[in-house]
Amino acid sequence: MKITRLTVILAILFIAGIIQVMAGETEPPVLLSRDATIKPIVENGIYHQPWFEGSFLDLKEDLLEATKAGKRLVVIFEQRGCIYCKKFHEKILGIKQVNDYIRQNFTVVQLNLWGDREVTDFDGKVMSEKKLARRWGIMNTPTALFMTDDLTGKKGKYGRDLAIVPLFYPGAFGPYTTFDMFVWVAIKGYEREEPFQKFHARRLRKAKAS
Repeated sequence: MKITRLTVILAILFIAGIIQVMAGETEPPVLLSRDATIKPIVENGIYHQPWFEGSFLDLKEDLLEATKAGKRLVVIFEQRGCIYCKKFHEKILGIKQVNDYIRQNFTVVQLNLWGDREVTDFDGKVMSEKKLARRWGIMNTPTALFMTDDLTGKKGKYGRDLAIVPLFYPGAFGPYTTFDMFVWVAIKGYEREEPFQKFHARRLRKAKAS
């Protein structure tokens, strides 16, 4: 069988098409609506979702359990009277598409910036939520840390050293940016050649055009 230049080009295009289809299968649709219909729960001035992880606050165990369930762990610091926390829960998590995606793909551990509950850090040290916040250098709320899903070779590490995205402020950004950040982490966009800025810009253009 004679292999011509045209045959090679067609084969390359065919393989490229398969790769694009496979990539599309791992990337969920862009945000289709900003209508917020889901109401958050408010207890003692703290906004939260009913599906937030009710763990024993052993972060290493939370990460292992999340990985076992095929999810990613995100630790979010919030506080009472936080207008951006309110916006995050009402205007962003209030959108069904966003709420469903995060609930299905992430284990969310919510911590109080000034809280007294005991938390076991990834390195085994136990301290209050507020001391953990200081240890991790958290100053603003809401602050989300998207944690690694692989602790291999990371013994003794904690906080930002284990975060794929160390400091993300979901309430300071709009729903498109926040949704795309969760998507980018879930599909491990950080392991691909397309940085988040280009990933988000591409998806935002598509969302605006739809």
